[in-house]
Amino acid sequence: MQFISYLINGISLGSVYAIIALGYTMVYGIAKMLNFAHGDIIMVGSYVVYIAVSSLGLNPILSVVISAIACLVLGVVIEKVAYKPLRHASKLAVLITAIGVSYFLQNVALLIFGANTKSFTSVVPAVSLKLGSLTITAETIVTILACVIIMICLTLFINKTKAGHAMQAVSEDQDAAQLMGINVNATISLTFAIGSALAAVAGVLLCSAYPSLTPYTGAMPGIKAFVAAVFGGIGSIPGALIGGILLGVIEILSKAYISSQLSDAIVFGVLIVVLVVKPTGILGKVIQEKV
Repeated sequence: MQFISYLINGISLGSVYAIIALGYTMVYGIAKMLNFAHGDIIMVGSYVVYIAVSSLGLNPILSVVISAIACLVLGVVIEKVAYKPLRHASKLAVLITAIGVSYFLQNVALLIFGANTKSFTSVVPAVSLKLGSLTITAETIVTILACVIIMICLTLFINKTKAGHAMQAVSEDQDAAQLMGINVNATISLTFAIGSALAAVAGVLLCSAYPSLTPYTGAMPGIKAFVAAVFGGIGSIPGALIGGILLGVIEILSKAYISSQLSDAIVFGVLIVVLVVKPTGILGKVIQEKV
C-alpha cells in the first residue's frame, strides 16, 4: 500500500511536470527554440496568486484565472521583445537570450519580494479521500485531473481548430505556411501565450502541493519539465505527458527507496540512458535537416 501511495504522488508530481513541459514542447515544435525562461513564468504566476489570495483576499479560482492571464500577457511580451528580433539569428544567440530573460525575471522578483520564503496558501480545499489505509489528498486529485483535462483540450485545439491547424503548418515549414496566408508571427505568439498560461496553472498546483514560494521556485521544476519534454520526445504533446509522468514517478520512487539526495541525479541519469538508446525521446520523430 505504501508503494501505491508513492506511485500516486509520483503521478501527481509528474502531472505538474507534464503541464510545464507542454510549454517547452509547443514552443520548440513550432518556433524551434528552447524557452529557458519558461520555469520563471511558473514563479511569476505563483506570486500573482499569492498576492491575490493573501493580500487582496480574492477567491482562489479567480486568482488562478488572473494569474493565467498575467502569465499569458508576460509570455507574449517576452516573445515580442526578446525572441522575435532573433527569429533568424543563430540558435546559440536565442539560447543565451532565453537564459538572460530567466535571470532577469528572477532578479526582478528578488527586488520586489525579497529572498525570504513565502508561505503559499493552497487554492485547493484541505480535504482528502481515504481508501482503506491509503489517503489521497485533494491537491493530488485536482493536479491529475487538471493534467488530463488540459491534455485533452489542447489535443482537440491543435487537431480541430483553424489556429491549431496553423500551428501544425508553421511547425512543418514556416516559409510554406506564410505563402499559404498563415500569420506566422501571430501563430508563434499564440503558442507562447498558451504555454505561459499553462505554466501559471502548473505553478499554482506545484505550490499548493509544496507550499513555499521564492524567486527561484520555478528554476528546478522548469529544468525537470524540460527533461520530461526531451524524455517523451520534444515537440510531441503526448510525449510531454508520458515524459512528465515517468519523470515524476522515477523521482518519488528514488526518494522513497534509494536516496532523497540522489533523486535528481537518478532522474538525469535515466534521461542520459534514454537519449543514448533513443536520441529523439520516447515519441520523438527524426527530423531531416534542410540543406
